[in-house]
Amino acid sequence: MRIIIISILFLNLLFSQGFLHVQNGQIVEGNGEPILLRGFGLGGWLVPEGYMLHNQAWIEGFESPTEIEEHVESLIGADLAEDFWELYRDNYVAQVDIDQIAEWGFNHIRIPFHYKQFYNESGSDTPIGYEIIDELITWCEPYNMYIILDMHCAPGGQNGGPISDSDGTARLWLEEENKTLAIQIWREIADYYSEETLIGGYDLINEPVLPNGVSLEEFKQLYIDITNAIREVDNNHIVYIEGNWYGTDFSGLTPPWDDNMSYSFHKYWGETSLGTIQSYISMSNQYDIPLWMGESGENSNQWYYEVFGLLEDNNIGWNFWTHKKVEKISSPFSAIVTDQYQTLINYWSGSGSQPSSAYAEAALISFANSLKLENCISRPGVIASLTDPEFGEVSKPYSNHSIPGIIPAAEYDIGAWGLSYTDSDYYNNGDGNYNDGWSFRNDGVDIEANGDDGGVPYTVGWTDAGEWLGYTIQDVTPGTYDIKIRVAAQNSGGMFFVQLNGTNLAVVDVPGTGGWYNWQNVVIPDVEVSSGEQFFKIQIVQAGFNIARIKFESLVSVEDEPIIVKGFQLGNAYPNPFNPNVRLLLNVSKKGEHIGRIHSLDGKIVKEYNFGVLEPGDHVVNWDGLDNYGVPVHSGVYFFKLTDQQISQSRKLLLVR
Repeated sequence: MRIIIISILFLNLLFSQGFLHVQNGQIVEGNGEPILLRGFGLGGWLVPEGYMLHNQAWIEGFESPTEIEEHVESLIGADLAEDFWELYRDNYVAQVDIDQIAEWGFNHIRIPFHYKQFYNESGSDTPIGYEIIDELITWCEPYNMYIILDMHCAPGGQNGGPISDSDGTARLWLEEENKTLAIQIWREIADYYSEETLIGGYDLINEPVLPNGVSLEEFKQLYIDITNAIREVDNNHIVYIEGNWYGTDFSGLTPPWDDNMSYSFHKYWGETSLGTIQSYISMSNQYDIPLWMGESGENSNQWYYEVFGLLEDNNIGWNFWTHKKVEKISSPFSAIVTDQYQTLINYWSGSGSQPSSAYAEAALISFANSLKLENCISRPGVIASLTDPEFGEVSKPYSNHSIPGIIPAAEYDIGAWGLSYTDSDYYNNGDGNYNDGWSFRNDGVDIEANGDDGGVPYTVGWTDAGEWLGYTIQDVTPGTYDIKIRVAAQNSGGMFFVQLNGTNLAVVDVPGTGGWYNWQNVVIPDVEVSSGEQFFKIQIVQAGFNIARIKFESLVSVEDEPIIVKGFQLGNAYPNPFNPNVRLLLNVSKKGEHIGRIHSLDGKIVKEYNFGVLEPGDHVVNWDGLDNYGVPVHSGVYFFKLTDQQISQSRKLLLVR
């Protein structure tokens, strides 16, 4: 009894120093206060996964980390490949990323790692993983942000998929030497971090899938063996146990075998009802053990809002997958695929020729630099669905809209389904796709890149009866306006009605324009707009058309004075076609701030100009055919778009090298 009491006092002393631990069926901090874990998994950082590196990377031989590394090495050699991966890691997650996650209010991060990063066969050098995590700890320390270590790729592979870097067979469960190595690595990690209070625990095996012939007893025994090895050197940290079949099936894993453990399930796709997690809640209640939802994402903003709200209503902490991906709309940040990197993708997929080593090196460096947080595209709707307590209550403008002015159709409000918009297929409930366009926004609204050559890079398409879009307009000059809505349709028959502040303005029959990208204005004339914030709504009655933009064009203000809508005139490009330089004349009639962007045909921002405040008069815009990173772009069609916050104009550019 005395030994037990001394042990309890010793553990309590350690916990009081700040170790995250399990107490009375809850995850608590060192002072015993319960904590609801909210965090991000830093997926793609230490374990590059093909589907996250580019949405066209679902090609044979390009998904698993080892295969990706082999592709890179085959192009530029081992030494340069090592330099590239170091730059890739440095840019993918830096202190600025942690600062941003903390600013959003999250309290932990989950770090997927490959077992090789914590294992050195010769034993002569300290494995690189310790250096990486040690630096990460210094970034997290000012925020008391916990770090949960996740063995994402176990020896031999814990499932047969590329995400575990397997060869197609989950050999972790079939070969004793793989089990032994997994146990050894976890013991060494635990020994190294046993006294580190910012380590929030050990996620022992990510998404296991048992091969045929492996029993549930064997499944549980490996978990027990790893736990016992950890407890030889570390009694301070939580062990998180994931179920079979990608963290969803906990058959054979009960009852718990450790006092400081949590069951961790993953939730992707599917419905958002309580019934989808009830079995986990029942298991938690039966064994008085906490739950942690260790991975979820890859869905729409509305799905996130519903699922994470459901988890929090049931006191279940959660971790979002992931804070940054490449050319994706479903994460808070998206890195671009540079033209040069796309050349490598084309080669690896068999649709392009092999580039030179020098070109490949430059392409990989440009891609690595695109991973810096400051070079990524932000997805404000995603982060709002995760962090904004008013997401389901207040419709908020996506950007600063004004009357008079142009409102891109794709810039409808940020907010929940039914509050800011509706769409007929707005999340993936397990039956497949929820977004036909896969561009710009992540609400399920079908948005297409660069479907309009008249000034907006994204347009709304695949419209369906019953869908609607809402726009909060805060910068309003009262007056009388023509409302011009730019539409395109293969045939006539589409119909929508328009509301302003709940008042019906018109029912519009959409004409056939002869094609999905043959744009034409439909006009609602002489609309009186009062002062103050306005809410504009387009309601689809009959499907079959695309929408590009809404323009409020001034007729006469309430003071009976004309309003100057155009503050500038953008001239034609010269020469056009061009190689490599092109110039455009800009005549400014009204002093103001001007921003220019060059878009590729698929809507990517290639080059950005912040001209600042321009005085009235003539100005010249030059483009030398280089992107934001100083790299020459390929031949093709580009669009230069200029805006002064009220209006925008664009010109088509043809580069022929």
